[in-house]
Amino acid sequence: MAKLTMVKAITDAMDEELARDDKVLVFGEDVGKNGGVFRATDGLQEKHGEDRVFDTPLAESGIIGLANGLAFTGWRPVPEIQFMGFIFEAFDQIAGQMSRESFRTAGKLKMPVTIRTPFGGGVHSPELHSDSLEGLAAQTPGLKVVIPSGPYDAKGLLISAIRSDDPVMFLEHMKLYRSMREEVPDGAYTVPLDKAEVKREGTDVSIISYGYMLQESLKVANKLAAEGINAEVLDLRTVAPLDEEAILATVKKTGKVVLVQEAQRSGGVMNQVASLISQDAILSLDAPIKFVGAPDTPYPFSDAEDQWLPNAEDIEKAVKDTVNF
Repeated sequence: MAKLTMVKAITDAMDEELARDDKVLVFGEDVGKNGGVFRATDGLQEKHGEDRVFDTPLAESGIIGLANGLAFTGWRPVPEIQFMGFIFEAFDQIAGQMSRESFRTAGKLKMPVTIRTPFGGGVHSPELHSDSLEGLAAQTPGLKVVIPSGPYDAKGLLISAIRSDDPVMFLEHMKLYRSMREEVPDGAYTVPLDKAEVKREGTDVSIISYGYMLQESLKVANKLAAEGINAEVLDLRTVAPLDEEAILATVKKTGKVVLVQEAQRSGGVMNQVASLISQDAILSLDAPIKFVGAPDTPYPFSDAEDQWLPNAEDIEKAVKDTVNF
């Protein structure tokens, strides 16, 4: 078992599935010989051939339209959208076609498509490259939205996504690609797409998050443990559909909750989490729900993003305010 970066774990997942199932196809902008802008598909074309791993024109609507057509005819496509901010060009194909086909056909037609796309801030990328649009995707019925917070989950979740008969949007935070390593098993394994996971047990307050903010939340929880605050940290892993049972369980356990997302607050995933808690666990709360997120403005230019993005300091303040309410 080797310690891998998240990007290498993602590469391994695609490698495993390309070898296991000859119906799996990987395609997108520069994913072939160049191995993708982040090298997530590095070496896959050389190993599996140009018919299985191939470049497309710079046309997101065409990439997802191709994925839809391939899925209709029995293939298991894994298209890459180079940055999530470019998804608008393809969203009619996703929300108007891909996510609805199983419903339209009463389950007779499967749509085994896994859309991989990088997203997230903190890497000083140009405009439209760092936007967190998971809230938009999560509001699309029929579409699963998966966001790993580390290498182990990334490999297992991606394998599960590729094997799923439902369309999955698999979001990869750019700052996580090479900022950490975890032990990742050799060979194929799966992590369920419908289960959140408690990454740190606690009794005083629950921090619920996903993606890169999950790692920031863990840092805060470990720091506060030295100050006598025992925080539980729940990783959603899949933000649509939510693991409601796990969310309610941690809230009822601690009685206090802080919701953390990188995206702007309006229309975000954590609004749905807050709604769930308010409806089904409000009598378990000993303090108001705290929400940490980005301001409701467009994503700023890179020289201002450090001031705009939520950080560990924001999470720590929210946790202390909640515990001391």
